[in-house]
Amino acid sequence: MTTAFDPLSLAGVPLNNRVVMLPMTRSRAHGPGQAPTEATAVYYAQRATAGLIVSEGIQPSVVGQGYPSTPGLHSDAQVEAWRRVTDAVHAKDGVIFAQLMHTGRIGHPSLLPDGLISVAPSAVAADTKVFTAEGLQPCVTPKELTPAEIEQTIADFVSAARNAIAAGFDGVEIHGANGYLIQQFLSDNANLRTDEWGGTTQGRIRFGVEVAKAVTEAIGAHRVGFRISPGNPFNDIVESDLPGLYGELLTALSPLGLAYVHLMEGPDRELTLQLRKQWQGTFILNPFTHPNPTGLDALGLVEDGTTDAVSFGALFISNPDLPRRLQRGGPFATPDPATFYGGDERGYTDYPTLD
Repeated sequence: MTTAFDPLSLAGVPLNNRVVMLPMTRSRAHGPGQAPTEATAVYYAQRATAGLIVSEGIQPSVVGQGYPSTPGLHSDAQVEAWRRVTDAVHAKDGVIFAQLMHTGRIGHPSLLPDGLISVAPSAVAADTKVFTAEGLQPCVTPKELTPAEIEQTIADFVSAARNAIAAGFDGVEIHGANGYLIQQFLSDNANLRTDEWGGTTQGRIRFGVEVAKAVTEAIGAHRVGFRISPGNPFNDIVESDLPGLYGELLTALSPLGLAYVHLMEGPDRELTLQLRKQWQGTFILNPFTHPNPTGLDALGLVEDGTTDAVSFGALFISNPDLPRRLQRGGPFATPDPATFYGGDERGYTDYPTLD
């Protein structure tokens, strides 16, 4: 029987176990030009016993930023800063992928240089609020991307992926979930286009598929993962016919030979099982456990074959040695939500290990 503590070959990259640290925004890129700091290197190195670390969301371009103090991968300074992070993780025998996250219409002009406005498939504001330096602000109506701008956005993902490899990351995860740009193209209420980038199911999936194709051509499919969250209403997303939409998406992604698909599960386990059966490559699952964080029970999903690996979020914040604690059955420290976003080392690098 395979367990979560058995090794896994991720498209040829050996992982020490099947416990994955999923991407979590921490808003601590306080360095110049939205670059990670020395504390970032400490934070990820502390968690290097994860079989795979997927970094916090990293914007592939200036306009892709949707929150304060989130890091980028679109400048030389950012590449150099991330190299210190990946070196620290590799020194601890860890594996780390960079999550490329373009937030699309989720953002605010105050977070961007003068004159820039968030972009999206259609000029439809998200019915939600975002964090800014002035507190919560409603999302504004975004600029609808032209076909030429869509192609440029794909090129931005490619450039960021190349920068990730130059910075020492072992690969990248394309963020197609949580109501950000790629899922906005998938959705019924954010994508009102009638051209080849919308309308039909094939049109809606096209942007995500083209991003994946371009990135795999640039850095190799073995270095590329793709994250999805079918039916997740976060950030004002509406999607219909989830089995059809995501079935078509995985059908289109399958020939690319990606390193993995990473599913953030909703309450429909049957959909998870359908997509798991359809996907022939490595499958990583962040199981639906709301309102509780993913915990010990999730390990059984590897044992029964529901997934190849399982990803954990909040418990990795407060338990830097989470795989060891899971293997022992605990104990687990409780994370402090007041320190999740922004701030200093408190709630970031000061959680102790069992030792």
